[in-house]
Amino acid sequence: MSSQRMKKIALVCAGALAGGALTLSIQAYAEKDTSLSALPLSELRTFAEVFGRIKQDYVEPVDDKKLINDAIKGMMTGLDPHSDYMTPDEFKDLREKTQGEFGGLGIEIGAEDGLVKVIAPYEDTPAQKAGIKSGDFIVKIDDTPVRGMSLNDAAKRMRGKPGTKVTLTIARKNADKPIVLTLTRAIIRTKSVKFKLIEPGYGYIRISQFQEHTTENLASALQNLYASNKADLKGLVLDLRDDPGGVLNGAVGVAAAFLPKDTLVVYTEGRTADSKMHLTATLANYANADGSNPLAKLPAQARKVPIVVLVNGGTASASEIVAGALQDNKRALVLGTQSFGKGSVQSILPLSNDGGIRLTTSRYFTPSGRSIQAKGITPDILADDGDSAFQAFSVREADLEGHLSNPNGDDKSAKTAKPAAPAAPATDNAKPARPQPNGDEPDPASDYQLSQALNTLKVQQLLLKKAASD
Repeated sequence: MSSQRMKKIALVCAGALAGGALTLSIQAYAEKDTSLSALPLSELRTFAEVFGRIKQDYVEPVDDKKLINDAIKGMMTGLDPHSDYMTPDEFKDLREKTQGEFGGLGIEIGAEDGLVKVIAPYEDTPAQKAGIKSGDFIVKIDDTPVRGMSLNDAAKRMRGKPGTKVTLTIARKNADKPIVLTLTRAIIRTKSVKFKLIEPGYGYIRISQFQEHTTENLASALQNLYASNKADLKGLVLDLRDDPGGVLNGAVGVAAAFLPKDTLVVYTEGRTADSKMHLTATLANYANADGSNPLAKLPAQARKVPIVVLVNGGTASASEIVAGALQDNKRALVLGTQSFGKGSVQSILPLSNDGGIRLTTSRYFTPSGRSIQAKGITPDILADDGDSAFQAFSVREADLEGHLSNPNGDDKSAKTAKPAAPAAPATDNAKPARPQPNGDEPDPASDYQLSQALNTLKVQQLLLKKAASD
């Protein structure tokens, strides 16, 4: 096939999406050499021989298209947990998801021991409303066992026409027997930004995933918080817990909302020239599709307000980029537990058959040169959510078979973080076993990590006042 001009879309998202939004990021164009001259003829002869044997001797007839598609999928999935081949129908599904709505359940999924594991349910979706939780294993979709099923196949089975039903059989830690749930698919219109003035002077913003409009939605949320407070904020909690990632330019835009112009947010390193990027807090790196500035209405004081960023084991990819950028630039304190550790960028490359491939093309690095691949972001302040058993049961990038190594030589172990200051007692004098950051209303009284973040911001205010009076 002759070389052709192809649109490359950088994606930074952990796992496959089953009813969650997978959106686009910075667009680049490059000439790709697709010459067949360097193909290994001996190995291709072996492939043709195996193909012929299956066609001739397999117990049942097998369609040629299925064999070829499965062979390509095997070639892609053998590279790492995030590379994959998409058939024309799957590639069409991807395009639909970039529009921000489609029929599905609203689950971010990953693979573990041949099973499909729930990374996180998305807010206001059938999955969340049915009670599906992070850490659940999906063992059956309708009557089909999922062991050995690819993530794309599992996601495809869970997506479908809104109003139709699908039955999931769930295995949950400490549950006596499998949980059977029948869910009704719905149009998934994910709300990536939610906000609230949790008390006078202190704002809360949760980003559940990074979409095309996340940056402008963040600016709008900040504008509303400042208007509601009727004064400058004393502190802001940016909640990135269980945020699986999304679009790269969305992450750059969110970081740019809090950093000085032209500050380095993230850089990438790969084999090809167009996989090497230095992305700064510059409009060209996070502008809307029409070139407009999504931060045009951002309150000026947002770049100065004290910030605490909340992270946990479900904080992955694009959300780790934001946490790392704010941490390295000394713009925010990161509080919580070690993040997921996905430090690679996937590019979506269209193919001539109207399908496409999701190919890992680069690793990304925080401004100080850290790779979080298979390690994650280490919090400045360790604030465990109180359920060590849950932490031990959770899956991270380093647990995925075939994951990329960390180029810095770092492993998944975390350095010792400073302990958090004691929280104010909750009304029942006990913190919950597992906070629920996907809940509709942030409540420091029932969310231990959020209460620690709020306490940290208040301590900062006391120190600022003391410094001003000295």
